[in-house]
Amino acid sequence: MSALLQLKSVDLDFGGIRALAGVNLRIAAGERVALIGSNGSGKSTLLRVLHGLLPPTRGSVLRDSAARQAMLFQRPFMLRTSALNNVALGLWIRGTKWKQAREAALHALAAVELADLALRNARTLSGGQQQRLALARAWGLRPAVLFLDEPTSSLDPHAKREVESLMAKFAQGGMTLVFASHNLGQVKRLATRVVYLEHGRVLADLPVQDFFNGPQLRETSLEADLFVKGELA
Repeated sequence: MSALLQLKSVDLDFGGIRALAGVNLRIAAGERVALIGSNGSGKSTLLRVLHGLLPPTRGSVLRDSAARQAMLFQRPFMLRTSALNNVALGLWIRGTKWKQAREAALHALAAVELADLALRNARTLSGGQQQRLALARAWGLRPAVLFLDEPTSSLDPHAKREVESLMAKFAQGGMTLVFASHNLGQVKRLATRVVYLEHGRVLADLPVQDFFNGPQLRETSLEADLFVKGELA
């Protein structure tokens, strides 16, 4: 599989704090990569470096310049306008004419089953609906890679299932997913590969089956093995 992104010996410092340390990572087209680890382990920071929002202090980030990227944040910002405009404005800013942008936005809303709420003010939608709207906004840009930071952390079980279903649907369409999650059940359902971080370092990087079911995890990282078992202090 061709590499869409590659990090080589990446460090990231915030003042005197080392947020990422010596990270080497390769993301190939079609993968579904889950980033896991405790709070403060570097998951969100790594997503922002991958997406280009944070430049590394040291090391290099190589990208396929032809591959579009989009990112879904843990608490997506909703513009004070309709759901339709929230999607269409992103397309218009990218250079799409307004009429075509609105048509594409309706298609994106239909893809996340929000077409009937197209004219509703986005800020009046429920948390689950806003997260689906944010997914429509990202999907409408037709990214090759979608980054997601804890996409279901603040949602109820029903809304979580809806967002997970959309993530699986996008992946089936060929989109590469890189997502941070504390929900190990979600990781098992959606990921093809798991990256475990601790204190900004990648301690394990394994296929999902090997990570949860094989002997390789304990051999690779005792910390990651204890984390999965819920025994990490």
